[in-house]
Amino acid sequence: MSLSLTQIILTVFLTFALSRVFLRFRGGNLSLFGFIFWSSLFGMAIGIVLFPEITGKIARSVGIGRGADAVVYTSIVLIFYLVFRLYIYLQDIRQEITTLIRKLALKQLSEKNAKKTTKD
Repeated sequence: MSLSLTQIILTVFLTFALSRVFLRFRGGNLSLFGFIFWSSLFGMAIGIVLFPEITGKIARSVGIGRGADAVVYTSIVLIFYLVFRLYIYLQDIRQEITTLIRKLALKQLSEKNAKKTTKD
């Protein structure tokens, strides 16, 4: 099996990405679910890069003409899902920040009022 330059470059990049996933997980910055998800994703990508004929077989079995088309369709769906998850995550963080700011403002106001009452 001879590899093209593109396959070599993509395999090196994906292996590097996979190593980052492992290091993040080992460092405690990535959950087990995240580790499994990203490892599977990058592992499948490495498999597809090294054995592109697999995508053709899978594509034909589900009624898609070319393997590259199947990869693109799957990638778009996955990207939409990840963007949606990121959007929800950001909305949750925004709500938490709003709640914390309100609590902090109310605490500062009550402390300010308490100081005023003790001065009088």
